[in-house]
Amino acid sequence: MEFCDDCGSMMKADDELWVCSSCGHKQPKDPSASFVVTEGQEETEVVDVSDAQDRGLPTTSVVCPDCDNDEAHWYMQQIRSADESETRFFICTECEHRWREDDN
Repeated sequence: MEFCDDCGSMMKADDELWVCSSCGHKQPKDPSASFVVTEGQEETEVVDVSDAQDRGLPTTSVVCPDCDNDEAHWYMQQIRSADESETRFFICTECEHRWREDDN
């Protein structure tokens, strides 16, 4: 998702450009960004969690369900509707097992 540098409105994808629906400002898309397109939904950027430590992801004290290590990298992502809370994703610092935690 991109926001307009001129007016702050949300921009929409149009071929190789981001176009502001409010003021018409255009800017090129970042060619290195990864996207996942699901039918009926807008494009969303994929979070690359490979090399989590190199990407500067924070760590927290949580027990890995695979190896019982007590530390993991974490990040949050909105994967459900906007009125639902974000989902927390964890990556074990030892075995790199990945799991998520949703609010119920």
